[in-house]
Amino acid sequence: MTSGRPARRSRAVVLLGVLACLPAAGGCARAVDGVPTPAAPRAAAATPGSAADLQALIVTTVPSGLPRLPDDELDPPAGEKTVADVAAYSDDPEREREVLMEYGYRYGWERFWGTGGPAPMTGVFVDQFEHRSGAAAYAADLAHNEAKHYDATLIESAPGLPGGCHLLAVDDTDPQARLVGPAALAWCGHGVFSVSVTAVADSVDAAEEEVRTVLDAQLDRLPPR
Repeated sequence: MTSGRPARRSRAVVLLGVLACLPAAGGCARAVDGVPTPAAPRAAAATPGSAADLQALIVTTVPSGLPRLPDDELDPPAGEKTVADVAAYSDDPEREREVLMEYGYRYGWERFWGTGGPAPMTGVFVDQFEHRSGAAAYAADLAHNEAKHYDATLIESAPGLPGGCHLLAVDDTDPQARLVGPAALAWCGHGVFSVSVTAVADSVDAAEEEVRTVLDAQLDRLPPR
């Protein structure tokens, strides 16, 4: 596999687009009613054979208690992602397609939670690859891209997170951030999966706590490494 970093406008921009669209005209998305319920113990999951199978492994609630936003009422829609969908997030979709194929990208799933306003917000991105090397490289490259974009320090192999996970904290007071609030972002390679969690909250500490807890729950739902 030939590694090439994704173009600068990467997956985290999806979250920013969702945040930007919510306040307009009462919001372009509505929250799914419901409250978090304790999760029952889960047996080890099998490796998904399709995007629909992957969907069943995505977390359904977040510890902050934010309601889930419907996939099809976001722009671009959340939910199932193909190579073409992910490439479209880039400034150079044609080149991004080539890079994704080099990584061995198969399909992905996105899910968001929020209150109908610009913050707080939590987003989960899970992508499946042909090989674990592609998943790990994709997660690491996205993390480095975002650290450069936000001019922030990336914590590689972040304490308290599984090996190979990267953590980034962005304070909205930084003029380079262009976020609606303090945020935390994490990326992990987990077997054939790349897992990313982004949260915008009232403080960096609150965002990081949300990210860490959601990430742990999401990794626990996936097949073992």
